[in-house]
Amino acid sequence: MAGEKSARHGINTRLAHGGYDPRSYHGFVNPPVVHASTVLFPDAQTMATRNQKYTYGTRGTPTSDALGAAIDALEGSAGTIAVPSGLAAITVPLLGFLSAGDHVLIVDSVYAPTRHFANTMLKRLGVEVEYYDPHAGAGIAALMKPNTKVVFTESPGSNTFEMQDIPAIARAAHEGGAVVMMDNTWATPLFFRALDHGVDITIHAATKYPAGHSDVLLGTVSANEATWPRLREAHLTLGCPAGPDDVYQVLRGLRTMGVRLKHHEASALEIARWLETQPGVAQVLHPALPGFPGHDIWKRDFSGSSGIFSAVLDGGGQKQAHAFLDALEIFGLGYSWGGYESLAVHVSLADRTVAKGDYPGPILRLQIGLEDVEDLKADIARGLAAARTA
Repeated sequence: MAGEKSARHGINTRLAHGGYDPRSYHGFVNPPVVHASTVLFPDAQTMATRNQKYTYGTRGTPTSDALGAAIDALEGSAGTIAVPSGLAAITVPLLGFLSAGDHVLIVDSVYAPTRHFANTMLKRLGVEVEYYDPHAGAGIAALMKPNTKVVFTESPGSNTFEMQDIPAIARAAHEGGAVVMMDNTWATPLFFRALDHGVDITIHAATKYPAGHSDVLLGTVSANEATWPRLREAHLTLGCPAGPDDVYQVLRGLRTMGVRLKHHEASALEIARWLETQPGVAQVLHPALPGFPGHDIWKRDFSGSSGIFSAVLDGGGQKQAHAFLDALEIFGLGYSWGGYESLAVHVSLADRTVAKGDYPGPILRLQIGLEDVEDLKADIARGLAAARTA
């Protein structure tokens, strides 16, 4: 389904048909999984000029092109790369757009591995790293320097879900000559089209909702017209394409992502509202709740919410958090999210510098899966009871 034609269709139609070209593959509905390193040329002249669509496995295949086309249709992007993990989707554009002597601004509520990469490799390469308050908005202009080349955003923030005013940040960053990157994994392009709000490069851990089944690692990075050539060059130079089987699994996951996300959203909101009424819960950190700081930004810019949020216990510490987690029967104790199963983890904010917050008790992040809501409520109730008696 061509991009210009697909734009008028609904989201689930686009998800079902993105990267879909059966006439090119003898009528088969799904594109082939092309396992390739070497690509042969018909003659020496073609080989010398590389004047054919595919030249080597790292430079793209019909499988990776199908996923890229599907993501571009969702993002409105000029091009998309697929890399082996969500973290690689963060590190590749940062390495591609930063050099020794540059300054990068990174939101303090960022995904912890992003911070680790910045504090180790970027600093070792001579990049000046500075973290900013997620509520900075247009005030980020005061932090811009002549050598600020990238402003890295993530909204909502990891674990505590602070909302950033992305359009205001993008305007200030662009006035200072910086490229704006966003980790948009929480919302996906279904609930927030980052490029439409001033972001130049949008990043997703496709491990999460696009794959959807907790069995694939993959990242995607999509760029606007201005930044696409440099992003593509960085990807080719670093030589880190995603494997064809993983690419295919994510393309297949896209077909049901809209349906799954709606279920995640509805279940998470019902549980979040219920948690606000439960004894032992001091605060629920979910941007779609009217009482949450930043809810107005979410309502203005986002069209939906996903299945992950946090709850703050009313007092206690690690002992209470562990008691909650150990009492759970349905929720798994594990990292990642976006799969079909519910997960829980005790959150640490120890690595933050300016966005530690003032929380009265431990923070528990909940990934709400596809199970029945009443079963999940009963499981959480068991955890809350255990925390109160710990």
